[in-house]
Amino acid sequence: MRNEILHGYLIHHRKYRERSHIVHLFTQEHGRVDGILRQTPPPQYQPICLQASGKSDLKNFTKLEIVNQPIFFFGDAFFSGFYLNEILLRLCPPEVEMPETYLQYAETLAQLQHITKQTHPNHFLKQILRQFEHELLQELGYPLDFSMDSNQQNITANQHYLFQLNDGFIPLTQDSRLAISGQQILSMCEYEKGRDFDSEQLQLLSKLYRQMITSLLGDRPLKSRQLWIQNSQT
Repeated sequence: MRNEILHGYLIHHRKYRERSHIVHLFTQEHGRVDGILRQTPPPQYQPICLQASGKSDLKNFTKLEIVNQPIFFFGDAFFSGFYLNEILLRLCPPEVEMPETYLQYAETLAQLQHITKQTHPNHFLKQILRQFEHELLQELGYPLDFSMDSNQQNITANQHYLFQLNDGFIPLTQDSRLAISGQQILSMCEYEKGRDFDSEQLQLLSKLYRQMITSLLGDRPLKSRQLWIQNSQT
């Protein structure tokens, strides 16, 4: 990059030297971009604009501008924002444009600001997080075919399946606590992009996307999920 203007959000930062920070951005132009910022980092969840230069993995960031007023999250919105930023940092390869995920991220941040106004905040939260995960996993190269099983046979409503990240939906010949009904899987065949998931789809995706994300993360669990669980138990 040579003095390229980037638009995006800060998703993580850490101290580098006395007046410098290593920062990780999620940008409209290049997805995740890492670099060095020689000033105080901006707030998270805040649209920013800056200039990036350099050929190495760590760019030089200058001319930082904060686009809007600061956004502050509390309670479940706080942990949700932490979760979004953590999976972007952990799963997104550097400097790979992810336009659909970027748009969904911005939309999810806007929706999190209104969670306390919802009649059913828990359902609302599940909805917007599954929408985000749906876009992210597709752009990472893990779209799911809800019509075919691992043997390239049609999913059938009265069959039960076991899901594996690299194989898809594997037909089961015996009972398993991890079993997913074919009827539930087929419910996603009727989904249209941009619409809310119904209750059956939400139940399915909560199970599938958690399993997929856990597999992609490897052995190191999400800090945001651990803190969220701890907070819910206090």
